[in-house]
Amino acid sequence: MKTEKTNKRIAILGGGPSGLFVFKRLVDLERIDFTIDIFESQYQLGGGMPYSKLGANVEHISNVSDIEVPDLVTSIGEWIQTISDDTLRTFAIEREAFNEYKVVPRLLLGQYLSAQFDLLLDKAKALGLPTTLHLNTTVVDVIDYPETGEVGVKTEANDILSFDHVIITTGHQWPIKHEGSVPNYYDSPYPPKKLQFKANHAVAIKGASLTAIDAIRTLSRQNGSFQTNEEGKLIGYQVNEDSPDFKIVMHSRNGLLPAIRFHLEEPKVNGDSLMSDQEVEQNKATNDGFLSLDYVFDSNFKASFIEKDPAFYEKIKDMNLEEFVETMMSYREKCEPFELFLAEYKEAEQSIQERKSIHWKEKLAELSFAMNYPAKYFSAEDMMRLQKVLMPLISIVIAAVPQSSCEELLVLHAAGRLEMVTVGSDGEEEPQPQGGANYTYTDEAGQEQCVYYQTFVNCVGQPHLPYAAFPFKSLKEAHVISPARLKFQSAEKALEAMEKDKENIYKASDGEYYLKVHGITINDYFQVVDAYGAYNERINIMAVPYIGGYNPDYSGLDFCEEASSCVVESIFKTQQVIA
Repeated sequence: MKTEKTNKRIAILGGGPSGLFVFKRLVDLERIDFTIDIFESQYQLGGGMPYSKLGANVEHISNVSDIEVPDLVTSIGEWIQTISDDTLRTFAIEREAFNEYKVVPRLLLGQYLSAQFDLLLDKAKALGLPTTLHLNTTVVDVIDYPETGEVGVKTEANDILSFDHVIITTGHQWPIKHEGSVPNYYDSPYPPKKLQFKANHAVAIKGASLTAIDAIRTLSRQNGSFQTNEEGKLIGYQVNEDSPDFKIVMHSRNGLLPAIRFHLEEPKVNGDSLMSDQEVEQNKATNDGFLSLDYVFDSNFKASFIEKDPAFYEKIKDMNLEEFVETMMSYREKCEPFELFLAEYKEAEQSIQERKSIHWKEKLAELSFAMNYPAKYFSAEDMMRLQKVLMPLISIVIAAVPQSSCEELLVLHAAGRLEMVTVGSDGEEEPQPQGGANYTYTDEAGQEQCVYYQTFVNCVGQPHLPYAAFPFKSLKEAHVISPARLKFQSAEKALEAMEKDKENIYKASDGEYYLKVHGITINDYFQVVDAYGAYNERINIMAVPYIGGYNPDYSGLDFCEEASSCVVESIFKTQQVIA
């Protein structure tokens, strides 16, 4: 006889932002028929890597404001009224002047998220919801036991605890390739305290993302100082006496800096932006079982301007995806990067002052969010188009560089201490035994260049990691998880693509052609899926490095909030039974 199993045991592996939003969803159920264990490798909950000392210094600014943060227990504005004057002085914030539109220093945002975790723990205790914290505890393996319907969580201390559901929210991971063995070569700028050094030479930065800007803010402060006028406005930068030859050289594939924050009409991107399951299924039914990227672009982006911005719609209504991206990118690529950066800074300032959005940029961010979840239903051809054509534009536009960071970059450039080099798709760095790296690329004049940099910092941001890098070996060995892949719609196009990429395109035993994409296979509920297409109802994953193949735009608090809803729904949508 089968009896209903009560008191489900739920484990959250990772106490950063993803774990925070999962925990909030569970507490908000206001049920006490389950237990929660939270495992966190650090001593503090909430901040994870991005908003703790693992990923930020005092000088680093987040690209979100109070009004953009998904609802937690209290708002940032409310929390600001409760913290100490010393904390406010550390981050140069005036309590009375703070408003919901101001971006927040990243370490301060981490303190806020940690405080929200504490409030949720209090709420769970008041409810009578049993919650156990495992701080300073590293999880080294996850073992599935299908015969008992349990999942084992193995810690560094060699303890194995059993649960009914495990949610993997382990956050960012930065693979180490050469750092530590090659002097002055950094595989990432994190933790940022390692960049607090003097550099009386040119420092190479790979990338032009927010990650690169964080590194620039740290390096510039170690080797010089910013000057301000009486109103506090930046007017210049002066290198230190012991760093007269200090400069920073950014290396970008397209030679573009990211876009600057502007006024958002819809500051909180949420589930309302998503395509419904019915809409996805209807389109798949007319497109050989695949979701059409062109359909998503037309319906979720172009159509939004019919009423919102008719003049812009007239300009783009007859453009396909490639033509739209070419139009937007060609204008940018023709401009000198810092001149364009200054022009977009002025445009963004006007947008903020007038409380008027730059609609096409805001809608592009919404498109990225909307297509993230159903991207697993794209054909391999469309995923390749997405990655090659659309994502380069999206990655620039949705970055939302804070105004203060923009001002620092412009001042550094004006002082001759910051420049941009376009390296194209063939740019490549080669670590050198004596330290640093050679950067080889073809310049805009078609000439091959090889430049040696005494110091090299890889700042391309969180990489999408392959299946082989997945950290919990027992799930791989038992084939509980499988490498993510997408099927080609056309065998002819698959063969054409295979000529250029035999490593990632292959013909499977079922006779179909597939494209390997990063990470592991998951379903709409972020449940792991095996090689036979069967999902595992006991294991969910929101760890960003390992789901990028099926979730191209997978970062940010809005993603944490929306994905947590899917995860918790999957746990409580069916009743588990035991014999």
